[in-house]
Amino acid sequence: MARWFHASHDRGPFAAGPQGRALAQMAVADTLGCMYASRNDNVVRAVASVAGAPGDAWLVTGGTADSAMAAMVNGTAAHALDYDDNFGPGMSHASAVILPALLAVCDISRPGRDLIDAYLVALQAQAFVGAGMGPGHYAAGWHGTSTVGSVGTAAGVAHLLGADTDGLRRALTLACSFACGTKGQFGTPAKPFHAGLAARNAVEAARLALAGIEGSPIALEGPQGFSHMFRGPNMPGYDPHEIEATDRNVIETDGVVPKLHPCCGSTHLIIDAIADLRGQHDFCADAVRSIDVRVGIANLRNLPYTLPENEMQARFSMNYCVAVALREGHLTLQDFTPEAVRARRGDPLLSCLTMTSWTAEEEAAADGARLPHQVTLRLASGQTYRAERLFARGDLRDPFPDDAMRAKFMACCDEAPWAKGLHDWLMVLDLAPDLRQFALLFGRSDGPR
Repeated sequence: MARWFHASHDRGPFAAGPQGRALAQMAVADTLGCMYASRNDNVVRAVASVAGAPGDAWLVTGGTADSAMAAMVNGTAAHALDYDDNFGPGMSHASAVILPALLAVCDISRPGRDLIDAYLVALQAQAFVGAGMGPGHYAAGWHGTSTVGSVGTAAGVAHLLGADTDGLRRALTLACSFACGTKGQFGTPAKPFHAGLAARNAVEAARLALAGIEGSPIALEGPQGFSHMFRGPNMPGYDPHEIEATDRNVIETDGVVPKLHPCCGSTHLIIDAIADLRGQHDFCADAVRSIDVRVGIANLRNLPYTLPENEMQARFSMNYCVAVALREGHLTLQDFTPEAVRARRGDPLLSCLTMTSWTAEEEAAADGARLPHQVTLRLASGQTYRAERLFARGDLRDPFPDDAMRAKFMACCDEAPWAKGLHDWLMVLDLAPDLRQFALLFGRSDGPR
């Protein structure tokens, strides 16, 4: 991996073409908006309260801290509302780890191109590590954001700090010792903290690697190493020649998937399928008598809350998210407040939903191919409507228009008068001579506090 990144610096694959770099700019803007929107969230404030003495890196909550602690606070903020992007190859919320880690160590005098380059290194490294682990890693209950995210993002941080091939290798191998986090924490404040923890881990692994500390040179693939322990000893291996054969950055081939809905990505295909049905048929939510959904096994496990008690649980409740989608036609940040969740506890639609999954045999027979998520609505009239989706809106195959991404950013920034100008600047970040606009955002009187 380390050799590939430095070899590709000359031939260009990791750096991506114009379209890939535009997608990276969009991901940076989207993540920054999510960070700002959650600046006053309870878990973000709690993490910020232990950030320690002022330092050289900004906090989205106001003030500064040491780079590792700033990465932890801002990473938690990026993921606190579960509105940040998904990244299939890494089984992770990639950008929520990458951007906070990079901003924590990046001098504002550097050109925007350096930040975009480092983002693309980290994203591709997450893809390589994710491929080495395989889907069994996530299915077993590991949270890829804090496992794969920690390791892959360390490569991007090390690159930004000027690491050579050997330094990059040390960062990757050392970061294996930082990987942690289980999906059993979903629906609790620990879940967004995983992104902050991963961002901090990446910063610390990279800095320690540049100081000369390293792990085993086969920490990823060797006996009792990262893959052996997290993937499982009986899982099929990964051919490292696939790394050498990679000639395009993953952002161009798979992309990151920005979220239209501020809730767990495991609900999104069903929510989008319901939107498809609403576009095809004329029916009202009160006419719905039963809702049957089928999802993947891992998705079913991600959504344990049928009658959520708070906003954290609501984000991981298919029942709640579908009920809101049927009632309102869309989901917003305002649907995930304590008041909104309490108000909807009596909604009969919550108890109308039955969720099942594909069987292990069906998923195995698919041999790595996607299986659709399916929804069936039965109405009081006896009418039945069915829909299915293979991918969510925001995917490269069904991308959001630019104005939708801008509208999301503006909403995350509370429609502040400075937000449009900042978004326009972020959309040309690759050409920016420096990163001083970030300092203006974090330091302005009407910005994060």
